[in-house]
Amino acid sequence: MGKLKITSIEIYKANIELKEPFKIAIMEIVSANSIFVKINTNEGIYGIGEANPTWRITGETQLTNFEIAVGLARLLINKDPLNIEERIKEMSGFLVHNTTIRSAFDMALYDLLGKVAGLPLYAVLGGGKRSLFTDYTIGISTPDSMAEKAVYYKNQGLKAIKVKLGTTKEQDIEIIKKIRLAIGDELPIRIDANQGWDYKTATHVLKALEPMGIEYCEQPVAYWDYENMRRVRANTSIAIMADESLFDHHDAFKLACLGCCDYFNIKLAKSGGIHTALRINNIAESVGIYCMIGCMLETRLGLTAAAHVMSARTNIRYADLDGYSFHKIDPIIGGANFNRGEIILPDTPGHGADVDPDFLKQCERRIIK
Repeated sequence: MGKLKITSIEIYKANIELKEPFKIAIMEIVSANSIFVKINTNEGIYGIGEANPTWRITGETQLTNFEIAVGLARLLINKDPLNIEERIKEMSGFLVHNTTIRSAFDMALYDLLGKVAGLPLYAVLGGGKRSLFTDYTIGISTPDSMAEKAVYYKNQGLKAIKVKLGTTKEQDIEIIKKIRLAIGDELPIRIDANQGWDYKTATHVLKALEPMGIEYCEQPVAYWDYENMRRVRANTSIAIMADESLFDHHDAFKLACLGCCDYFNIKLAKSGGIHTALRINNIAESVGIYCMIGCMLETRLGLTAAAHVMSARTNIRYADLDGYSFHKIDPIIGGANFNRGEIILPDTPGHGADVDPDFLKQCERRIIK
């Protein structure tokens, strides 16, 4: 093989309808609007990645991602895809923020690296293949319907359930009481307020929920409110996890220094991809903070790449990789298999997932050469 270089990049808009609207405290989602990025090389080897923007969290939409992807692609043409450090620096310097679309390029570069090395991504990252389990998430609805869904997930054999909160004090408490009564005491419940509370509401709700077997609470207050996140943590026995407050390793350092949380939620869409996700985990591990690998509403392609990262780093203890389960269709070939919450990674080179060519034919696309 001669010197590898990027010869063209394909950018696709992929719209996947959800089975039902998915509601959290700060927004409601009815469709998973992803961008797929395929990086082609002069040796016929390619890597593929996915961006699934969530505008209320990262400030991106599919439309902005698509246009920015064109600029990022022009930046990378004719360059060495294996020098990921330099490619990430170039993309980070080209446009500040825009983490979700950068994560698709990052993911494609790591996929390509694995294919060139002939190794699955978890091995490229220096890790092994582990037994992984994800929770499944219940979006905001009526307390009765949320309890009914919790029973369904329990009967599917899941090891944990995640519940979206951030409504009112009374309704949030009622939701968890009904779910705990419906499923019994064995199954852990993880809760996520998605910034939906202020300090007083957070402390009131969490105090009320302390006897109910809550494993942790994600992002109880606004992403910028470090001081009140710290105060919430100090006033409850329920562990606090940072999510929307955590985009990169600089955020991780600040959160750790201020004592804001017990856990970090790493999402490739927030970190800009695998490269920075690993840096976040390094900060976490150095100060004794365990991590979760989370998701937006990616297909199994994006989720597979995230699961490889978890498998490669034992400090990442929890998984919330259920985004595909909300989709009406699954356009992904290969990739991880999901069986009652267990994630079974492929051993094929790279992350091992690809998109059905027939599905891509239906998508709007741009090719940059």
